[in-house]
Amino acid sequence: MWTKALSLTLAILALPAMAETRLIMAEEEGCVWCALWNEEIGPIYPKTPEGRAAPLLRLDLHETLPAELQFTRSLHFTPTFVLMVDGVEASRIEGYPGEDFFWGLLGQMLIAADEPTRP
Repeated sequence: MWTKALSLTLAILALPAMAETRLIMAEEEGCVWCALWNEEIGPIYPKTPEGRAAPLLRLDLHETLPAELQFTRSLHFTPTFVLMVDGVEASRIEGYPGEDFFWGLLGQMLIAADEPTRP
């Protein structure tokens, strides 16, 4: 009995930890491209495989950024979408290129980060 429990515990501990993946959206008041993204993508994003793989976290460009997030460079443009894996920037999209390009670019970012998307 103990042997089975110990084996199961060791097997679970040997599994790699799941990385926390988030999509950061840096935005600011009055940003027309942010408003367009909010209209075209915002309502459906959390319902998509991409949205489940990288839940959205919105940040105001002019507020202090969370200390636990490590960006490779400053945020200057809105919207800027930053894919974070365990709090470290993996890649970004600066600006909103439209719905079709957004999904394609985000898909490439998730693949590059080895983040699976499931339907």
